[in-house]
Amino acid sequence: MEFHPTAIPDVVIIEPKRHGDARGLFAETFRQDRFDAVVGRTVFVQDNHSISAAAGTIRGLHFQRPPAAQGKLVRCTKGRILDVAVDIRAGSPTFGRHVAVELSADNWRQLWLPAGFAHGFCTLEADCEVVYKTTDYYSAADDAGLAFDDPDLAIDWPVAAADAVLSEKDRRQPAFADLGLVFDVVPAPETL
Repeated sequence: MEFHPTAIPDVVIIEPKRHGDARGLFAETFRQDRFDAVVGRTVFVQDNHSISAAAGTIRGLHFQRPPAAQGKLVRCTKGRILDVAVDIRAGSPTFGRHVAVELSADNWRQLWLPAGFAHGFCTLEADCEVVYKTTDYYSAADDAGLAFDDPDLAIDWPVAAADAVLSEKDRRQPAFADLGLVFDVVPAPETL
């Protein structure tokens, strides 16, 4: 497995090495020791699987508030998606910025985003399946989100907002400016 930092260093692209022969293909898609060596000790407690029928479906931007905050390891097992992570950690040098990465059944990439990020994705073709591991259980009481089309976030979604397929909940998510303090990050001390 290869690990590649993104423009937000805590968000990491993971690319499994694929080994093919006449029978087909094999790859390790997750290995705890290598994962922990790069991102730190992490325990996953839940796996989720979503299926989106239409291209242009947007799911997000979602997160859970502490004490049930979740880190996520996301992969697309069928189709293609644009996966987005928005830094919502106050005090972070990348607060309010995002990264967007194409994940697909063909490229086998995975995206790791730790707790403190809002997450969403847009399907780039019909019949997409996305699976992801989380570091905490789903908690309805701590479930939260942001408006996917908030101009302050400036996410370049591959579908016009009016054409996006969304849940009613995602159509009503609050603006980033109204978020308030959810995750606090203490900046590292400067070195001399």
